Amino acid sequence: MITFNEQNKIFRLDTPATSYAMGIVEGGYLGHLYYGPRIGGTDLEQLYRLDAAALPSVWPGQKGGFMNVFPMEFPAAGRGEFREPCIDVRMPDGRSGLELTYRTHRIYEGKKPLEGLPASWDTNPAAAESAGASNSSGTAAQPHTCATLEIDLEDPDLKILVTLSYSVFDDLDVVTRSVRVTNEGGEPVQLTRILSASITRDIASCATDHNGPGTCAGTPALGSASGTSGEQIITMTGAWAREHIINVERVHVGSYVTESLRGEPGHAAQPFIALASADCTQNTGEVTALHLIYSGNFLGKIQNSDSDCLRMVLGIHPEHFAWKLEPGEAFQAPEAVMTFSAQGLGKMTRTLHDFYRSHLIRSPWLHKKRPVLINSWEPVYFDFNEEKLVRIAQTAAAQGIELFVLDDGWFGHRNSDNSSLGDWFVFEEKLPGGLKSLAEKINALGMQFGLWLEPEMISPDSDLFRSHPNWVLRTAKEPVQLRNQWVLDLSREDVLDYLEERLKAILHSANIAYIKWDMNRYLTDIGSAACGPDRQGELYHRHVLGLYRLQEALIREFPDLLIENCSGGGARFDPGMLYYSPQIWCSDDMDPRERARIFEGTAMVYPLSTIGMHVCGTRNDITGRITPIETRAATSLFGTFGYEVDPAKLPPEDFAKIPGQIALYHRLNDLIREGDYYRIASYRENGLFDCFMAAAKDGLHALVLYHQVIGEPARKPRILRLAGLDPERTYEVREIMREGLAAASAGAEVNQEGDCAATSAESSADGAAQEADSAPAPAAQPAPALRLRGDTLMHAGLRMPMLRGDYQAALIEIEAV
Repeated sequence: MITFNEQNKIFRLDTPATSYAMGIVEGGYLGHLYYGPRIGGTDLEQLYRLDAAALPSVWPGQKGGFMNVFPMEFPAAGRGEFREPCIDVRMPDGRSGLELTYRTHRIYEGKKPLEGLPASWDTNPAAAESAGASNSSGTAAQPHTCATLEIDLEDPDLKILVTLSYSVFDDLDVVTRSVRVTNEGGEPVQLTRILSASITRDIASCATDHNGPGTCAGTPALGSASGTSGEQIITMTGAWAREHIINVERVHVGSYVTESLRGEPGHAAQPFIALASADCTQNTGEVTALHLIYSGNFLGKIQNSDSDCLRMVLGIHPEHFAWKLEPGEAFQAPEAVMTFSAQGLGKMTRTLHDFYRSHLIRSPWLHKKRPVLINSWEPVYFDFNEEKLVRIAQTAAAQGIELFVLDDGWFGHRNSDNSSLGDWFVFEEKLPGGLKSLAEKINALGMQFGLWLEPEMISPDSDLFRSHPNWVLRTAKEPVQLRNQWVLDLSREDVLDYLEERLKAILHSANIAYIKWDMNRYLTDIGSAACGPDRQGELYHRHVLGLYRLQEALIREFPDLLIENCSGGGARFDPGMLYYSPQIWCSDDMDPRERARIFEGTAMVYPLSTIGMHVCGTRNDITGRITPIETRAATSLFGTFGYEVDPAKLPPEDFAKIPGQIALYHRLNDLIREGDYYRIASYRENGLFDCFMAAAKDGLHALVLYHQVIGEPARKPRILRLAGLDPERTYEVREIMREGLAAASAGAEVNQEGDCAATSAESSADGAAQEADSAPAPAAQPAPALRLRGDTLMHAGLRMPMLRGDYQAALIEIEAV
């Protein structure tokens, strides 16, 4: 609900449990007033704190003081705003700075799409198109689930119009924001900064720390944080193979920044930033979060000024950004998602999960089980022919695997990673019958066929480069190579036309049900032969727009195509890509120990159904660590599920377990995909074990993963409090996969590095495991099923199974009687 009080000029945006308020003061300045638990009135004028800085109309000689203290809703640079601004322009004479005041506003049902950009939707646009839902067709349009407020701000001297859009959703505690800048003047201007959202508040209004962060059983706090006491800043950091690691810092005087300048969010960052109260845990305390629906450079910042004023901003990174606006032209900034939780981090997580499933992901695969896949990369790398691929597929199909994905090496003359990117034609020496012949043979096995692509890249050794050397992003020097490749200039229409034609031709050439769209390097050498000197600052953003155009074209041509986005793992795991693909590869590191931290950060903001998770080989290629296949499977069940293994190299006893694991996936995936996610314990925090669960929204069915990462001697069973159940119902609680876990536990030793190694040579991919020095303990038996009330499980807790050894996991299924 959106209301405007004509008397005090205050807007109030209400979701089921939150309110967002801002207002217009004398002089037309739009000020931010409040974001927090839902309130009933608009008597908020006191929150402007005009006694600290009088209005310019009252004290014109101190206007600069007002500009630096007033909580501007959308702060602009250059007129006395020394805190972090959201917008700046450079005029034709080189001067910059603007001052925005209110012109008008509009309130209407529903929301508009953003031209060329992914954005949340009121009703699913794909569903609306397929149903022909329009007033002119005679079909009843779907009911609106949100309302939108548009506020026009202007600088009448510079003739710049800024339109702020806010959409408020009826079913979730989410407000989305976007900004459109229009040049209403007669000369071109350069937009040099445009962030999508800003929240400003006095630090005195923040929740204070009475008892310290603390933890209670089964309810981890955010974790230890360095710096001064007070509010906590939550971001994510990492690197390749350790993406999305939760990072917590204390608010201090000065600024905290999370950012990317790599042309994508990158492995080391995530376009997300949150401010949490000092006492915040999974279930208690306050969280205010911003998440950007964008796949390029971004800046997130929390600034605590010298006047104890906190400002949180998020948007396109202003460094290396300048967009030329001709007279009458407009620039649309990406959409930001805002949410507030008064019930801790867990409520924020479940709100974002529900929002992305209900209002962002469009794919018809959203509410479907994804096919269990096997990828050709690890089994054969570049060394394959049709016969070898079909032989692997036959083995996989016999175990119940449903999708065979042909990875790198099928195009151009590519036998290594130093050639042929851009030459999207079948390598006929390897596949003389083309993709069609291979796909038909795979389909004959009862499997679907999928394909790997890396369309944004070009190899120096390629026919495409030899024909079009000016299609490469480059400055004055030869471009920097990463992974033996350069980046295509997606700001060029001819490049986009070529890629769109080739991708469509490939997908029409065979029965291809799935593609993995990869990007294995960052953007460098940002220069285009097709852009003039006054447009070079647009290239980072234009690359992202080109990417969106290509994926949109494929979705429209092949609406049932399952797309999995990837960038060397999780470097482009962001809300923007979810608009085009219902799943994204989480990380190249599938080691269950490493995945515990990677998964925790990813699942903090993204639905489990979007997280690409597969079972790796016995010895992980990246860490060299050996873990039981039961643990690898149990942890992967909470994502999209598949196998990145060569079946012929699996130990026979592990190979025999694949059908049972796939059956378990099919039985439990509806619960995991559609249910609510609860974080019970954090290996990132405690260094010993991990625990989380998925619970059906009606509370009648749940699945708990307990992962003992590090075994300890003389350890009593842990008792952990569960969540998401009906306190009045009685539940049957039983372990599943326990028999395999017990056998793995009994037959394992810990090697000198602390890794769990199997007792026979067959249990290691390279046969390097040693026999145990001591006799194994008797195999543990599955515990009998228990019947416990929901309030017992949530308040008293559940005893976790006793597991022996490192990297052991147990799945606990809970069903209402």
